Amino acid sequence: MSTAEFSIIDEVESAIRLGSAEKGLETARRVTDLFLSSAGSFGNEQIALFDDVLERLIGTIELRAIADMGARVALAEISAQLAPIAQAPPSVIRRLANNDEIRIAGPVLQESARLDDGELVKIASSKGESHLLAVAGRWWLKEIVTDALLARRYPSVSRRLAANPGARVSGNGFAVIVGQAEADPELAVSVGVRVDLPSDLRRRLLRSATDTVRTRLLSRAPPHLFEEIQGAIAAVTVGVEREMSAVRDFEGAKRAIANLKATGQLTEATLLGFATQRRYEETVAALAALSGSTVEVIRPLMQSLREDGLLVPCKAAQLSWETTAAVLESRFATGAMKPADIARAKSNYARMTSENARRTLRFWQVRAL
Repeated sequence: MSTAEFSIIDEVESAIRLGSAEKGLETARRVTDLFLSSAGSFGNEQIALFDDVLERLIGTIELRAIADMGARVALAEISAQLAPIAQAPPSVIRRLANNDEIRIAGPVLQESARLDDGELVKIASSKGESHLLAVAGRWWLKEIVTDALLARRYPSVSRRLAANPGARVSGNGFAVIVGQAEADPELAVSVGVRVDLPSDLRRRLLRSATDTVRTRLLSRAPPHLFEEIQGAIAAVTVGVEREMSAVRDFEGAKRAIANLKATGQLTEATLLGFATQRRYEETVAALAALSGSTVEVIRPLMQSLREDGLLVPCKAAQLSWETTAAVLESRFATGAMKPADIARAKSNYARMTSENARRTLRFWQVRAL
């Protein structure tokens, strides 16, 4: 070390021995300045020496910082100066990061490369919201850290993580964020445009999102994600309108349809009436009976977002297009299919043969057993 450096070390020892707050603050600033002036050229031994003396100085300052605003300001300045330095004294950085004063801990929590994942997890598990927010703002975060942050369930932390493209989030972590986003439009938009959000969670998010949130998502979606979000919105919009998610009891409908069949009253016109009235259970049971299938086969076809599967039992039952279209629309609680979807379905239905439809339906029936 140079003579100047030895002089500083002697000054540190004197400041600690005398216990003068003013001397300690002045010396800490000088040691920090000296370190910063040549940090890139120091070896491990020199960094360790600075680490030791600066940590001891900070320890004395912390005792005064509880009641001394000047001491807190000095520690915050030191934290801000050391935070971006890759070779910063590691023990000093850890000590600053664990300080209860966020102005002191914040700079190193958000930026210092000296804090490893274990230390970040420890802080995420023990400190308050402001400290977690600082960690959540770090450019690179591994899943082990974001899981620890999200385990605390702070909405503000979730918002910062969702908006941080350098934060890697696990499936469980995204589930936490999506759960919170159901009541938080800002969070819903931030997480909804994440490229790494699992598709099933994106659909869950969109299912509960308002039209305003969906519109904002589309306006902010990157080009390579636009079509996926647009498709998911279309799918969940249909799902919200449809009755497919309801818990249903088909036993009563089965008995009613069986009675109609036994008395010769089960006809295409009967099915058309059920479908037009959107009597879901009766429509399913009647279509199953007329096509020679079962409710267990027809029900998932009614629940599907695609209409092509449902065309099969309709063709097997040799239904007219009018009745088939009514069956397709009975999947929805309100509203109607888009004209383009109806036109496509009608074209596919016209090309389908009854023989092929019955063959396909028998195959599905075997698979359902």
